[in-house]
Amino acid sequence: MRDVGDVTPKAVGIRDVAREAGVSVTTVSHILNDVESARASDETRERVRATAARLGYGANRIARSLRRQRTEMIGLISEEIATTPHAGRIILGAQEAAQAHGLTLVVINTMRDSGDLGAPIRTLMDNQVDGILFATMFHREVSLPESLHAVPSVLIDARDTEGRIPSAVPDELGGARAAVTELVRAGHRRIGFLTNRDDVPATRLRLQAYREVLAEAGIEVDESLIVEEVSESPGGYRAGSLLLARPDRPTALFCYNDRMAMGAYRAAAELHLEIPRDLSVVGFDNQEIIAEGLHPPLTTVALPHYEMGAWAVDTLVRLIGGSGEELLLASHPVLLPCPLVPRDSVQAPAL
Repeated sequence: MRDVGDVTPKAVGIRDVAREAGVSVTTVSHILNDVESARASDETRERVRATAARLGYGANRIARSLRRQRTEMIGLISEEIATTPHAGRIILGAQEAAQAHGLTLVVINTMRDSGDLGAPIRTLMDNQVDGILFATMFHREVSLPESLHAVPSVLIDARDTEGRIPSAVPDELGGARAAVTELVRAGHRRIGFLTNRDDVPATRLRLQAYREVLAEAGIEVDESLIVEEVSESPGGYRAGSLLLARPDRPTALFCYNDRMAMGAYRAAAELHLEIPRDLSVVGFDNQEIIAEGLHPPLTTVALPHYEMGAWAVDTLVRLIGGSGEELLLASHPVLLPCPLVPRDSVQAPAL
């Protein structure tokens, strides 16, 4: 029979410290990692540190990492997401999930046009991270270097062309169907689509949704109401001007993204069309600085950036633990919902 002294106590985790101290996991992580922006009183900081010391959290974490031969660090390579409006939501989702698992997240930014992932991958592997996340600037298909297969890895907002790495992507089809359905339910039958000229999954799936919803509603698709342009405000302005100047103009526009919708608003204003009285508009992306700043505020579709970041970390943790799910997860990218965000840019068409 073993001595009582040989019994290994249950490892203390960050959740145990949070529960004992009466604060959130995020607060514990911020305080113990000396995050300057952490909003906590001196009394709370002292209580958290004392609780961690009493429970032996820091010592247990070091011992656990040595025992498992892991660093309890994971890396996130971001493809220019640090310069995009949605970057914060991806990083926040990944950061909070990492904290919940007692992990440290290391973020490295890379330029999309460089095409070189080798350097950031080497940097992370030199620092012995337990796994790597790779987030792209927008939903697209990527060809990945072989070095990324040498460590557990998960993609965010991207699909592996070889189908070897698990990934989370937005449900573009479902989100676009919700957008077009909103216009059809309002009574619109002449619905223009200002779409992206780039051949990426989002372009193909949003166009597919547009065609499907119209067909299901018994509305014949008028190909002349589909206009390809650059997916920025000037492109939305040019495409919107083209459609809205027609004598048989559409009564509603579905825009590939909120930036194109912003251009469409300008085109409508120049033609003295009032939104939504004369023209209904729905965007995509839910860039709040645009959608809430337009007059009237734009009805749009939200992308699940926070949810993709959190899912990716949870999945990476399972892969690091040897779940054996790699092939199953990699074969079918996980689709996360893109919900409609109703605001004030849609109403029934004028008689």
